[in-house]
Amino acid sequence: MDYAMVSKLEKAKYYATERDRFQFDTFQVTMNGKNNGHVVTYDHGKWGCDCEFYKSHGRCSHTMALEIILHGMVDIAYDD
Repeated sequence: MDYAMVSKLEKAKYYATERDRFQFDTFQVTMNGKNNGHVVTYDHGKWGCDCEFYKSHGRCSHTMALEIILHGMVDIAYDD
């Protein structure tokens, strides 16, 4: 590994410790739940999930788990 790459790796490690530098805008993730896999989406503050509970409640354990993991890295908006 060349010196420039070592320097970039050190910088990446430093950035990774400063979670407030990161802001997620959109993503899709498959979460392997206890019974089935579920597709969770996030688009500029709006969550989505393909599970039945989310469809009727607008939140579910899958979206809430990601909110916990990404705390401070995503904006959160709910349709009440």
